[in-house]
Amino acid sequence: MGRLIGLRLGGVVLVSLALGGLLGLTLGPVAPRLAAQATGSVGWFTDTLTHTLYIPLVTNFIEIDPCAPIPGTSYGQLGITNAPTERPAADHPDMNLAIRGYAPIDAPLTLVDYAGPTDARAPQLDTLFATPRLPTFTRAFQVHHWDWETMSRGPVITTPDVTLLGMAVNPGDTVHVPDSGYDIQYEYDALVLYASRERITLHYGREDHPGLGYVVHIEGICVEPSLLALYESLNAAGRWELPAVYGGQPIGRAWGDSIDVSIRDTGAFMDPRARKDWWKAH
Repeated sequence: MGRLIGLRLGGVVLVSLALGGLLGLTLGPVAPRLAAQATGSVGWFTDTLTHTLYIPLVTNFIEIDPCAPIPGTSYGQLGITNAPTERPAADHPDMNLAIRGYAPIDAPLTLVDYAGPTDARAPQLDTLFATPRLPTFTRAFQVHHWDWETMSRGPVITTPDVTLLGMAVNPGDTVHVPDSGYDIQYEYDALVLYASRERITLHYGREDHPGLGYVVHIEGICVEPSLLALYESLNAAGRWELPAVYGGQPIGRAWGDSIDVSIRDTGAFMDPRARKDWWKAH
């Protein structure tokens, strides 16, 4: 059976039923203009009164708005168990990873095996995706230390070798809360400590601070608009409550072909490649 697909040429959307590997479009008098714009990229056309343009089958041309609502999802909220953070979250180096910053590093883009104990309930990073999987790792970074005395960025963290890891996605893919064995109340896994159109920070605990429990930073994600609106409302109201999310719940979409993920345990940045901790199924 054919598939209904479209092609955008010079601002004009053409739609036809694709059969096999080639798409034949009868364009009429406008074909010379459209074909001229497409020369070198879409094949050839016949210079007759009615022009036919033969185009290889296109399957991934549809653009998805990363900031569009995600149908069928909604978000709760929970009160925190400590005082709200005094520093605005957008300016807080433990909540907004962009404040610390990070630098690229040449490191193996594979899972790494570490010795030592592990937490059976730790967040599993393969559940960042709609179908849990081990993604292709695309790039590695070292996050910067933060000098609290001078309130400035310090050198990069060198132990472990990698503290922020790129993972391959398709633009517009949904990104999900890494599932864990933790229940902070009513089966929620985590609170949203910070959210924007570029990133989100999740805390697997009830404190408005990353010093206890696990924290996951996700870069390159447009946070789902209703979740972002809820976060901004609760943040403006003093942060006595914060958005609460379930493990596996979609929280936004990827901007590009990679998302970057960092994970912390009791404040310390960990290696997101660690098989025994974050990728137990692999």
